[in-house]
Amino acid sequence: MTNPNFDAYAVLLPAIDDLTLTDPLARFLDEGGRAFLIGETRDEYVGRAMSEARRATETADVICNLTQQIRDRAGSALIALDQEPGGICRLHGLVAELPVDLNSTSTAEIECIAFDIAAAARGMRVTMFLSPVLDVVTGRNPWLTGRTLGTDPDQVARIGAAFIRGVEKAGVVVCAKHFPGHHDIDGDPAIEVATVSGRAGDLDPGMIPMRAAIDAGARAMMTGPALVPGMDPVMPSSLSAPTIAALRGMGFAGLVVSDDLDAIGTLRGERDVAGAAVAALAAGSDLLLLSAANDLRDIRARILSAVADGSLPEARLAEAAARVRALADSTGV
Repeated sequence: MTNPNFDAYAVLLPAIDDLTLTDPLARFLDEGGRAFLIGETRDEYVGRAMSEARRATETADVICNLTQQIRDRAGSALIALDQEPGGICRLHGLVAELPVDLNSTSTAEIECIAFDIAAAARGMRVTMFLSPVLDVVTGRNPWLTGRTLGTDPDQVARIGAAFIRGVEKAGVVVCAKHFPGHHDIDGDPAIEVATVSGRAGDLDPGMIPMRAAIDAGARAMMTGPALVPGMDPVMPSSLSAPTIAALRGMGFAGLVVSDDLDAIGTLRGERDVAGAAVAALAAGSDLLLLSAANDLRDIRARILSAVADGSLPEARLAEAAARVRALADSTGV
């Protein structure tokens, strides 16, 4: 028997920018939460680097203290962070680093170093990387500067797949991003309304690394935050049933993770964060990324209200929560 109250928290991925388990977040875990994002500040996100203060004071033991608190309350959990090849490295100097020039690095070496990175992270009880970025950007790029792997789809596929195999081999879940790709985007969807240009066919080159990620064994995939009219002219990708259906149609059976609902929900002015959460679940998302600063109780209440009025089938919520729990349990940490 499923419990919708617990299910509604199981599908949330709250993000914090420090390492403090507040009382509200502790209650979230006590009442069904099974996922957590160790994030970064806005300045760190924009700068693609952790601050000097963080690097000087944040040790593996400090991270382990938080991850152990999460495990003590939730049991097995998806404890996620950004650890991108060539992009945001949330674990800064605490793990090995990939070479700067990945195009000239052999597939075997990328896989080996990725394994070492993930093994060290797993030693800190981190169980999920929101990485790698697989977008093949060939046009405007106000969003992913410094985070992409190149403009050659085959090279991005090679590098991304090697990274995924290494990380997954170490027992850490990969969440590759951002489906269906953002080859030419007119704004930064984290802070402004953004749309990807072109028609459906323009997305085809970017699908090459997405397929490679699935074949390499990525157990999670993140949909993007922007409107991609070539896939769905109405809904941003993380709230788009056609987009998630296209991902499933490529043979992906794992966890579908939304991008930041704070931006998706509010920037377009059509719904709040809770409304975006309901829309994302109804579209087929399983795990919903959002700021821990939100009132998680209110979001849970809105999800349960949607179940009660039939706008969100209870079976869809239960399916999403079951996927989150099964993946968390599979990590063995």
